Order: sequence, then structure tokens, then C-alpha cells
Amino acid sequence: MLEYSEHPSNFEKKDTIQGNGKSRFYGMDIISVKQFRRQDLNIIFDVARDMRNIVERDGSLDLLKGKVLANLFYEPSTRTSSSFAAAVQRLGGNIIQINNVTFSSVSKGEELRDTIRTMESYADAIVLRHPEQGSANIAAQVCQKPIINAGDGIGEHPTQALLDMFTIVEELGGLDGLTVTMLGDLRYGRTIHSLAKLLALYDVKLHFVAPDLLRAPSDLVADLVENGMKPCKHVELASVMPDTDVLYVTRVQRERFEDQSAYEEVKESYVVNNDTMNMAKNRMIVMHPLPRVDEISREVDHDPRAAYFRQMEYGMFVRMALLALVFGKV
Repeated sequence: MLEYSEHPSNFEKKDTIQGNGKSRFYGMDIISVKQFRRQDLNIIFDVARDMRNIVERDGSLDLLKGKVLANLFYEPSTRTSSSFAAAVQRLGGNIIQINNVTFSSVSKGEELRDTIRTMESYADAIVLRHPEQGSANIAAQVCQKPIINAGDGIGEHPTQALLDMFTIVEELGGLDGLTVTMLGDLRYGRTIHSLAKLLALYDVKLHFVAPDLLRAPSDLVADLVENGMKPCKHVELASVMPDTDVLYVTRVQRERFEDQSAYEEVKESYVVNNDTMNMAKNRMIVMHPLPRVDEISREVDHDPRAAYFRQMEYGMFVRMALLALVFGKV
């Protein structure tokens, strides 16, 4: 298992391979994107391509036969939960699916630590989504089985960032030299936080476009600057759209706002439509972690540059790759 400090921002990784011939991913907790290097991404993406080929050819394989994955979700989830379930089942494993934890033992006062220690009795790895930042770290501290962070509040969503990176590579052929524009909720959007940190491993120009209320957190910007990236901040999309290779759109998340009047003020700050796409390059992509509300018009779905549904399928292949690596099967 990995060892790390209490706070995700101070994540420190120790390689625990002890001559058993397994890759460095074996038994790894997937907590933060900070644990990954460029060469790690290359390995994950190579395995993801193999997984895609297997699914397209055979549908599934028995790589994880006998393994059990627990999906433990304290927040609603459709895509991430289903993606992990599909990934483990296509690899021949089984799934314990718990999507409404608040209606189970938690309603009786059970702490996260106790729930995790209970679930590790039944499963070989646990996928955790929790509304509190740092919860995945807490879970990993008490669990002897791998913990995979599927989103901890406004903190991180590392597997989403990995699938986002894979989407860009597969759609555009690489990452170095690209201009990536992140649009919308940059303050609360954990997918943005994780993806930006991974992009800092590459020669990428980054634009942040958001209303003042939803600007990227100062600690994220400071982290990017420390790693050699200088994101450019904007309020208007039009000025950067013609140079954008990847437009990453996010939903303004009503559930993150304590003041609903503030949500109403910013909820329709940006809408990507055909007029927006007319300003874009012929070869670029539009991404979105989904679900969307009104921030991307349905008319854009018919544009071949709209990659957000292909992005979901890439996600299953990446999660298949991660599970195979964490279980030491590749």
C-alpha cells in the first residue's frame, strides 16, 4: 500500500514493490494525481488500448476472476459508478454496488473508518466517493486493501483526470503543444483540479475561463505555477476559442452552493452552441465530465468535434486498465 501524509496536497508516495515481479501499481491506492509521472500515464494508456481491443474483439476476459470490487458511493453517481462496475465485470470480476450509503449504516451513526473496515472484509478493493475532501486518505489509512478515490468533495477525481488525458491523446494524438481551455465551474469542479495538475506534466498552454465567483482556487493556481505552468485567466470565452485545441466544459454545481442565490447568478454564465463552435478550429475537441445541464447545447452533439460521449467509453477502458494494474494482473 502507499504511504502518504494527512493532506492530499502533501501526498508522498513510496514504492512498495519488493522483488515480487509486480509493477509499481500493484496494491496501489489511487488517491491523487500527484502520485503519477508521465511514464505512469504511458503505461496506463498502453494497457487501456489493450483493453479496448479485447472488448471490441471478445467483449470480456477472465483476468479478475474471483476478485470482488466494492463501489461505495456517499454521493449520487451514474457514470463513475457504472463505469467501474462495467470495468470489473468485463474483466471477469464481481461488484458490490452501494450507491446510497447515507440510507444504510451511516444513518445509524457509523463512521467512515468503520464502514471501510467492514467493506474490506468482503472486497479486494474499494472505490470510494465521499462529499468530504480528504476522505479517500482517511479510508486508505485504515484499509489494507487498495482504495480508489472516485471523488472527495471539491478535492480530486484522479480516475476522471486519467480518462480525460487518455481521451485527449486518442482524439488528438498527443498532449505536448496543445492549448487547453477549461470553462465554467473552476472553483468547485474537482475534475478540473485533477486534470490541470496532470496537464502540468506536459508542455500545455492552459486557459481558465470562469466568472469571478467560480475562479480556480488560489492553491491550485499556486501548485500549477510551482510546476512550471502559468494558466491564463479570462472571463470571456470568445478571445481564446480560436486557439483552443481542447475545450473542457464543466457544469455549475448547484449542490456545492450554500447560497442558492449565488448559484442562480452564475448558473448560465456560458453556453457552448453552434455559434461557439464556428469560432473553433476544424481539428479540436469539446469535452465534459457529465452530467450537463444547459452549458452545452444539444445541437453541438452532432458536431464531430464533440467528444464527451466518446470520453465516457474511454473511461471504461482506463478503469479496466487501472484495476488490472492494481490487482497485479498486467
